[in-house]
Amino acid sequence: MPRVSVKRAYDDPEPEDGYRVLVDRVWPRGRSRESLQLDSQAPQLAPSVTLRKWFSHDPNRWTEFHERYERELQAESMQVQMKELLAAAHGRHITLVYGAKDLVHNHAVILRDALLRVSRLSETRS
Repeated sequence: MPRVSVKRAYDDPEPEDGYRVLVDRVWPRGRSRESLQLDSQAPQLAPSVTLRKWFSHDPNRWTEFHERYERELQAESMQVQMKELLAAAHGRHITLVYGAKDLVHNHAVILRDALLRVSRLSETRS
């Protein structure tokens, strides 16, 4: 099973980051493509615009945001895209790059857990 971690776009890339994927719909302010050193972008795996705007990074809405984003990730199209992301990394460590300031209450944490579940399910079916 691949390792999946999360990292702010404002933290410097490191070799151990492995396969770096930007998972935001909005480009991180003040960051260039070169500075992010991305292998891929997956804005389609970020929360819907409606959900992102509703959440507005309010920790008081975290529980409901978590539940609603999990439901979005259950859609078949999202499951397919997560499998494609896992395959594109070719077994390397995956780092989900995001722009939010909050290290705990952000969508990348939820997406990481969802990717690990998809990976486990794929392995048990193999």
